[in-house]
Amino acid sequence: MTDTVLVFDTTLRDGEQSPGCSMNLAEKLRVAAQLETMGVDIIEAGFAIASEGDFEAVSEVAKQCKRATVASLARAATADIDRAWAAVRHAGKPRIHTFIATSPLHMRVKLNMAPEAVLEAIRGSVSHARNICPDVEWSAEDATRSDPDFLARAIETAIRAGARTINLPDTVGYATPETYGAMFRDMISRVPNADQAIFSTHCHNDLGLAVANTLSAVMAGARQVESTVNGIGERAGNAAVEEIAMALKVRHDAMPYRTNVVSTEITRASRLVSGITGFQVQPNKAIVGANAFAHESGIHQDGMLKDASTYEIMTPESVGLSESNLVLGKHSGRAAFRQKLADLGYALADNEFQDAFKRFKDLADAKKQVFDEDIVALVDDEVLRGHDRIRVVEVEIYSGSHAPARAVLTLAIDDVTKTATARGNGPVDALFNAIHELVPHDRGVLHLYEVHAVSEGTDAQAEVSVVLREDGRSVRGVGADVDTLIASARAYANALNKLMVKRGRSALDAKAS
Repeated sequence: MTDTVLVFDTTLRDGEQSPGCSMNLAEKLRVAAQLETMGVDIIEAGFAIASEGDFEAVSEVAKQCKRATVASLARAATADIDRAWAAVRHAGKPRIHTFIATSPLHMRVKLNMAPEAVLEAIRGSVSHARNICPDVEWSAEDATRSDPDFLARAIETAIRAGARTINLPDTVGYATPETYGAMFRDMISRVPNADQAIFSTHCHNDLGLAVANTLSAVMAGARQVESTVNGIGERAGNAAVEEIAMALKVRHDAMPYRTNVVSTEITRASRLVSGITGFQVQPNKAIVGANAFAHESGIHQDGMLKDASTYEIMTPESVGLSESNLVLGKHSGRAAFRQKLADLGYALADNEFQDAFKRFKDLADAKKQVFDEDIVALVDDEVLRGHDRIRVVEVEIYSGSHAPARAVLTLAIDDVTKTATARGNGPVDALFNAIHELVPHDRGVLHLYEVHAVSEGTDAQAEVSVVLREDGRSVRGVGADVDTLIASARAYANALNKLMVKRGRSALDAKAS
């Protein structure tokens, strides 16, 4: 039994299954690169058979990764497993991750299979996967509501068939730390060939216990943890990789285990995933929230001035935050801006840097003080959206109390510039009506419009999120600017770009829909 806990990151698979959280190929490759830099051991890049887009993403991530194992999820079916192998075979260290449900409820309602038939499916699917891939992981879906005797038989069958990682997920977030840890202790002790496999966790956060359950399982013998950046995932999300890694690092006295996570890359990973998905990190989120290292109480401030350890159990630097007091404004030059980007974890190509610096100077002219959060929003909005096929060129708004609002909007659609004028019940409605005229999307429905300030003050930069729904698909777009209406236009355009990708057609083709 080793003291090293392997980190299996499923941000690109389970994380992306969050409604409105889908990523395009370029975004997935950026996240995968950051996960490797952060020291993640296994990257689950997607569900290869789910779509052509998923297959391409898994395949490209497999080609890109140099150190991490790359896995694809597959059901207990030959077609799934073959498709997964076709995608991950390019990786230096490929893995097939196959699964089937083992709880009475799932076997009866979802699979309509008898327990013996499930065991046979495990035997056949794992054997087939092992015959074509050297590294096979098997998961017992809904393990925490499975009969322990049957679960033990299923695990023994999977190991005998060739699985060398056994994952026991809390699929519906039902477990408590005591029961989840006890399940691992029980299975490891009673399954005859348990010593031939690494046991893995996969916890959902429906009761807010995902990280606690994960750590309990580690204490009980699990040596792989499945998690996501910022804890994103289906429903209430997954166990957050940053919380697991820092809990094991900070409380090594109580939990004498280690991971290969480079903790100074945690904040960069968090901001990257948040910027790409549009899922904002709550201010009081552990480790990566805006308030995680903020102190307002006078008593706390007094303690911090005397000794930071009075109220901080880890340093901001340990998770990649900068304590730099460098204040940026309209008189700052390129060198100071480049240093601030480096402090925040950004490494931009020269053309990206020049574009970001120009937007920074424009922002600094409009604001008294530029905060770190402003720069993060600015760079993410510029760099992450740089390849969008629909781009906002110019926005003019006319609004008052005696007439409908009017918007004049210019978009670049596949590099063709077009302008439209529209009216509406308020400036945002007029602006979105203008977008609709330029890029018709009659089936697309605006489901959510959300604005928040990324820093303090009346001149704070606005970050806008919109969610569009079309034919059961949800996409989230984000945009940032010191002008809320410009940010709104960018967010809506970004969502439309993602919608076009999901449709599998160009932006210009949308006029025919």
